[in-house]
Amino acid sequence: MTNDPFSTDERRALAALTADFTAKEIAPNLNEREDAELIPREVHKALGDAGLLGIGYPEEVGGSGGDSIDVTVLTENLLSSGGSGGAFASLFSHGIAIPHMIDAANRRRVAGDNAGADWLLDEYVRPVLAGDKIAALGVTEPDGGSDVAHLRTRAIPDGDDWIINGAKTYITSGVRADVVVVAARTADSGASGVSLFAVDTSLPGFKVTRKLQKMGWDCSDTAELAFVDLRVPSEALLTPEPGGGFASLSRHFAVERL
Repeated sequence: MTNDPFSTDERRALAALTADFTAKEIAPNLNEREDAELIPREVHKALGDAGLLGIGYPEEVGGSGGDSIDVTVLTENLLSSGGSGGAFASLFSHGIAIPHMIDAANRRRVAGDNAGADWLLDEYVRPVLAGDKIAALGVTEPDGGSDVAHLRTRAIPDGDDWIINGAKTYITSGVRADVVVVAARTADSGASGVSLFAVDTSLPGFKVTRKLQKMGWDCSDTAELAFVDLRVPSEALLTPEPGGGFASLSRHFAVERL
């Protein structure tokens, strides 16, 4: 019996599973993936099949359960078993994207919009946690860094849709992402005018304008993105209108910083 929360039977098993997976599936090919500047999708799928992509997310949304301690165990053992910061950033970029979708789905359930909640979970959250899709977060802009309150990407309503125009940069997993949670201005009033949208990268008007070369973390693909008259359905709006994006980002950035 131990009082150490990191040394429970379940967390020792998680540590062993992560170490074994990393030693077999990540470490042996890491140098060539650094040279190629990306990690193949099949590694995401293998992580999903092992249940590791879903650590820290509720089972009802497709996750494997667990909390921040479990995520820490996962992170430490991936790195100590031959992984890298770039590999972790690439494989787990969904950690800064899908929490916003889960929050939106939960709000829709409370409001009685089960169809809207199911659409988000079935279209994006569950496939990402299963390793079938890749998610990214699009906040940083070319001329404003991560200054969320003053971002310039804009979304305007058009009937039942929203039309997004703007650009993002330094987007982790942006080259391969199937969905990007995009911060866009929906009103003129600073932080309170920022909203979040789930943007499917297959939509017309989405473009990876540049794959960025970096001084490190090469296997973590990093992109510059453009949105040109990109039309998304009303269901893609993740935050209460108007705004709500700044508060959501601030809340989840606290976990990302850890």
